[in-house]
Amino acid sequence: MARSALLNVMVQAALKAGKSLARDFGEVQNLQVSVKGPGDFVSAADRKAEKIVREELMKARPTYGFLGEEGEEIKGTDGAHRWIVDPLDGTTNFLHGIPAFAVSIALERNGEIVAAVVFNPATDELYTAERGGGAFLNDRRLRVAGRRVLSDCVIGCGMPALGKRNHGKFLVELRHVMGEVAGIRRLGSPTLDLAHVAAGRFDGFWEAELAPWDMAAGILLIREAGGFATDWDGGAGILEGGAIVAGNEHIHKALIEVIKRPIPAK
Repeated sequence: MARSALLNVMVQAALKAGKSLARDFGEVQNLQVSVKGPGDFVSAADRKAEKIVREELMKARPTYGFLGEEGEEIKGTDGAHRWIVDPLDGTTNFLHGIPAFAVSIALERNGEIVAAVVFNPATDELYTAERGGGAFLNDRRLRVAGRRVLSDCVIGCGMPALGKRNHGKFLVELRHVMGEVAGIRRLGSPTLDLAHVAAGRFDGFWEAELAPWDMAAGILLIREAGGFATDWDGGAGILEGGAIVAGNEHIHKALIEVIKRPIPAK
């Protein structure tokens, strides 16, 4: 596949940060036996990965803005462009030695995501997309799954963890979806969940209370793979609202209907 110069910059930043995370991941697995645990170590690994990504991107495009999970937003003098970065999506997985985590980089131009890179250094899987140019896993073109009915589908989701709100609301959504689908999966990394939808591994995905860096790259991957990614009303305000539902045309529509069913009266 041919990549633009800008996408190549993003890929190199993701690979460089991923190499750093891969080294730290091996150390985290060794730290699992310690009493203190590897929490502080992982926080340092996260910050180091973001520093690598930020330096690589800002070196190439110093006028662009930068929004990352680990630091304050940098307003660019360009005004039209902004990097949206999660240097380590799936931190809890990383902390526990589970090889499902990723570096996520998206480029926003005038409010639209135009380029995306997602890299899982544990599996060496590199997802890329540019608006109008398709989505790819390594160099293989991606298409969303073609299933048309929920009963044939495996659906990904996120679950509110300790300290998050709306546990009860999620359990209602989960009950509704469980009754309609072949299976439900939770990876613990929304970036990878969305990449799996683009790759046709998951037929759909839903989650609420996400940050822009959790979704930005995955949104473009899915759309360039022929799928739909919207808010729960079918609109485009995903990054602002923090809730996303994704799938092909048929599953996206059906999943919205299921997750928005009213809570049964007691």
